[in-house]
Amino acid sequence: MGSVSHHRQSIDLSHHINRKSKSRHPSPLKEIVRFMGVEGMVSLAGGLPHQSLFPIEQATIQTLPPVPSLSAAGEIQRSADDVVSMTLGRGSTPGDLDLSSFLQYGNGAGNKHLLEIVRTITDRVHAPPCQDYEVLLNAGNTNAWAKVVDLLCEDGDMVLVEEYTYPSAQAYSTPLGVKAVAVPSDANGIRADKLREVLTQWDETERGSRRPRILYMVTVGSNPTGVTISAQRSKEIYDVCVEFDIIIVEDDPYYFLQYSSFKPETSHIIEPKLATDDFLQSLAPSILSIDTQGRVIRLESFSKTIFPGLRLGYFVANPVFIERLHRAAEVDTQDPAGLSQAFALALLQKWGIDGYLDWMQTLRTQYRVRRDWLLAAFCQSFDAVLPAAESPLPDAQGSVVCLRKADGQLVPVFSFVDPTAGMFVWTKFYFGGVPRFAELAKDEKASADPERAFENELWMAWVQELVLLTAGSYYHPWQGKDKVTTKERGAQPETANFRFSFATPSKEQIELGVERMKKVVCKYWL
Repeated sequence: MGSVSHHRQSIDLSHHINRKSKSRHPSPLKEIVRFMGVEGMVSLAGGLPHQSLFPIEQATIQTLPPVPSLSAAGEIQRSADDVVSMTLGRGSTPGDLDLSSFLQYGNGAGNKHLLEIVRTITDRVHAPPCQDYEVLLNAGNTNAWAKVVDLLCEDGDMVLVEEYTYPSAQAYSTPLGVKAVAVPSDANGIRADKLREVLTQWDETERGSRRPRILYMVTVGSNPTGVTISAQRSKEIYDVCVEFDIIIVEDDPYYFLQYSSFKPETSHIIEPKLATDDFLQSLAPSILSIDTQGRVIRLESFSKTIFPGLRLGYFVANPVFIERLHRAAEVDTQDPAGLSQAFALALLQKWGIDGYLDWMQTLRTQYRVRRDWLLAAFCQSFDAVLPAAESPLPDAQGSVVCLRKADGQLVPVFSFVDPTAGMFVWTKFYFGGVPRFAELAKDEKASADPERAFENELWMAWVQELVLLTAGSYYHPWQGKDKVTTKERGAQPETANFRFSFATPSKEQIELGVERMKKVVCKYWL
């Protein structure tokens, strides 16, 4: 959790705004809406539908409380006694929240009461040193990232990213000619020394582009690696970004889903609920919480904490960036959906901020339990799960999962780093010594990238056994057509990655899925 000893002002970073965004002007229609609120004004100007003709009159929503009842295994138990009801309506008896303003066009920034609440949450959780920061609602982090690209990137720019990065972020920027620069990472995230090395050695002529000016990171429970950047590493990365004038885009939908390391002997124990301040102190600090210059654009989302279909999130950023993002929203998405804003506001008002943070603790417990189901299934299904230093692969990171041959020899299959946040376990599979991989390496069609060919074959074999993983190739940063193969990317030969998600399946499904996965592995490795 952030702390602040004295307030600061953001520095002038307007030179980062691209040509297109600099040319934006306020929407004249939004100016008209602003004057409609003046007392006594008779408006013959707007094209707003008459509110009496909206068919929605009232909605009743039943929700769980912030701290619902849990079973002995730690799963949420739903009962009538736990249900909290909220009424949203119009007219003389609107209930818990008056829907009237949410059913009409907005100003592009979002409902002012919801903005006040998310600002209070930001102060409570992150305490940004630059207290002139502003917040702006958006339609979720995917939409938010697209707006940031349109704000800061010129065509042909390059963006600094983690060694493996979120693919949907690239899917928007790649068609614009924006390439990624993958910065080497370890179990603690991007290496600050490698980041400085990339920036120091940048040659615009050789690279065909100016030095990158944006660093995009999923800082907690990274998708796909599950890595959470430590306080010390965050400070090192931030210092490099100050030195080279880099804007940091902190995409952090998993921030509250942080938990302790996996221990088989205690995985069944549910930790007691903490006091709110103790809970916040237990969380790794965000980069926003150490941003003394206003160079962090933080992307916050309700997708992982309430539900994805809400399509609601918010920016936390330097006022100069928020103003330009607001101008874009006015003529692009406008406000996020009014009913989404109404639901979120009603829920946050009903729970209160402490209640919302209690719900975050509930989610942390739920996903820690699910993480433990998956790692326990690895231990139960395979012959050995060893610390890397005690395994046949002492240079691997984290733990190494092995099969045992008939003669007792351990065969390493994959390694993983215990995720302490998020929803994923990122694995590295080792193909050395696997006969089928050796065949593909000699095959004329597959030899250009035998790792990718075997990854595809292995993935399809799992599909046929009715178990689905995500191929690691989805998360390769797009560095251009000349850096597509394993060798061209400089990745470790004879390996490939796969991502396991523990978010959705039940304990029984996880155990069954790991058994099916192992069945295919035995076919190829033994």
